[in-house]
Amino acid sequence: MSNHILEMRSITKTFPGVVALDNVTLEVTRGEIHAICGENGAGKSTLMKVLSGVYPHGTYDGDIVFDGQVMEFKNIRESEAKGIVIIHQELALSPYLSIAENIFLNNEIRKFGLIDWNKTGQESQLLMAKVGLKENPNTLIKDIGVGKQQLVEIAKALSKRVKLLILDEPTAA
Repeated sequence: MSNHILEMRSITKTFPGVVALDNVTLEVTRGEIHAICGENGAGKSTLMKVLSGVYPHGTYDGDIVFDGQVMEFKNIRESEAKGIVIIHQELALSPYLSIAENIFLNNEIRKFGLIDWNKTGQESQLLMAKVGLKENPNTLIKDIGVGKQQLVEIAKALSKRVKLLILDEPTAA
């Protein structure tokens, strides 16, 4: 088995009149950290959107091999189910929900069909500790700064059992 968690082979993505990605190949070994740098319009975000299923299989050429299997993601939910999570430059948090509610939004911890708020609070605190966030999990997102909001996004990714975390412009804010 390959030690690569990700292989993107000969990825080509075109839009009307524009070749955004031209035969891009990328390999990521487990545990590695990569930075993809380039000018605006170079295709960095497009490559991430191909990988995360924003641009579904069939709208680009080439292969994505993740964890040893060829993937044909139709949407973001499918890529997240495999453990690929993207954190976009524009944070996807609800300002009037708590940190804990945001971490588990659309991924709620349930017991007997109802949200288990005790377990949600406990799990939130564990995830927050992993990212160094020392806020009360009941704090509203609107009451914390952008840097801490980014940590909430990372905790949210960790709650989804992420294997590959992609940060789009993580230092922009």
